[in-house]
Amino acid sequence: MDLLSTDPAVNETGEFLGIPRYGVTELNGAVASLLERGFAPRFLLDATVSRPQLKKGHLWMTLVDEQASISAVVWASQLAKLSFVPEDGDGVVVVGKLNFWSSRASLCVQALDIRPSLSSVLRQFEQVRERLTQDGLLDQTRKRNLPAFPRRIALLTSWPSSALADMLRTSAERWPGTALVVVPIPVQGPVHETICRTLEELSSQVEQMGIDAIVIGRGGGSREDLAVFDNEELARCLAACPVPIVSGIGHEDDTTVADLVADYRAATPTAALVALLPDRRVVAQSLQQQSRNLQQHISLRLRGERQRLTRERERLAGMHPLSILTSRRQTLWHAQQLLQALSPAQQLKRGFCLLRNGKGDVLRSVRQLEPGGEFVAQLTDGQLSAVVREIQHQVLAAKP
Repeated sequence: MDLLSTDPAVNETGEFLGIPRYGVTELNGAVASLLERGFAPRFLLDATVSRPQLKKGHLWMTLVDEQASISAVVWASQLAKLSFVPEDGDGVVVVGKLNFWSSRASLCVQALDIRPSLSSVLRQFEQVRERLTQDGLLDQTRKRNLPAFPRRIALLTSWPSSALADMLRTSAERWPGTALVVVPIPVQGPVHETICRTLEELSSQVEQMGIDAIVIGRGGGSREDLAVFDNEELARCLAACPVPIVSGIGHEDDTTVADLVADYRAATPTAALVALLPDRRVVAQSLQQQSRNLQQHISLRLRGERQRLTRERERLAGMHPLSILTSRRQTLWHAQQLLQALSPAQQLKRGFCLLRNGKGDVLRSVRQLEPGGEFVAQLTDGQLSAVVREIQHQVLAAKP
């Protein structure tokens, strides 16, 4: 069957009706014009880099996802301005525009800027962390204690910045007695070499400058913006510092390799100063309490010493010769009184008498005498002789 004869756009002579007619150049030009009018002049493109290669100073690559791909290029003039140059397999966010060459109907993304995607940043983080863990740089046992009252702190951060302003304000509020040395550094992009040089120079002068700790800080931003702090060389420079390092990078939820290597990881730059500096109000309250405790301790000590001195004074007074003589006189008097109370003469005054046999022995039992025997009875005012006429023995009751 003749299809042309049944096509409504074809007349009986075979001519096309109502359909635009182009040459190749005209068609390609129309497509280019359509793209220019109907597509955004700039856009963001999430992709993975495949097969990047330099040709005549330009970086050519293929941007892919799970189902499609498109060519891309970074012109040499723009390549020198990039802070991040991707490698094969890197996830990226491309700021680009479409380039359409009419002569060969070729479509390409012109990359104006390239930044690592979150997946790429996290992959670098994991790789560097694994290597540093194997070398023992993330071991908790190597973490150093922070100084209790630092004399001087070095602040490594961008200048000027809100992070620096917050740290300066926090220092003035908490402990203005600590001197601060501000060391400006770049904090975004491929600047790890600059930060390392600054750290090495500062490390060589910490003793001379009297620096007790170093704070490396950066304010908020996306996790991709913090990628420089995942750099392995920078992490090793931080680990080699001779004084404790406090990191205050990004937000509370952001964790970089620098945070893991630091001796103390603070959630924010402000928190880094809070961790390092004592609170003068708390210290003042503590000193007041210690003063009260000391005064109480001194008072109790003085009271105890007074009581001890009183006892010693009394003891010394008791050792005076007059006191000893008086004490011994009293002792002798009491002994004399006791002797008098216990003397036989005292008993005789009470009506008792003392019996002796002819030999002068004291009689204590009737068994010592016999009827007709003689004995002497001594009374208080004399003695008399007597003869025993009769002896009566007393029967003593047996003890139960």
